[in-house]
Amino acid sequence: MLGRCGLWLGGFVRSRGRSLACAGSGLRFMVRSQGNARCHAAATAGAVVLGAMAQLSAAQWCWIIGAIGAVWCAEAMNTALELLCDYACVPPARHELIRHAKDVAAGAVLCAALTSASVGACVLGPAVIGLCRRVL
Repeated sequence: MLGRCGLWLGGFVRSRGRSLACAGSGLRFMVRSQGNARCHAAATAGAVVLGAMAQLSAAQWCWIIGAIGAVWCAEAMNTALELLCDYACVPPARHELIRHAKDVAAGAVLCAALTSASVGACVLGPAVIGLCRRVL
């Protein structure tokens, strides 16, 4: 006998499904509209391919996945902030604080990307060198 609980659970699942669909739509929009997101996608694919070829350990994959996730989260927040700022401050009315906010958000993406590249170099560097030695 499910009663109200079954009805509530069905509504909960539908609601989560709608939320996931909206999130997916946002990610698709970001990749289609933001050149940097496409660069991040290429870097993500490269890191995954290199990691698979190098047969990384589970701990190494955790570092790579965490670094990739940090960059994607920073890029998504930067894109959202830029969209809101562009909506709120329609040209020719530009405000210096809006410019600073957008610059800070872009700086956060840069920090995440540089940290991710450092993690990639530390984790993938030795693995790729070892892979090259085995192949050559």
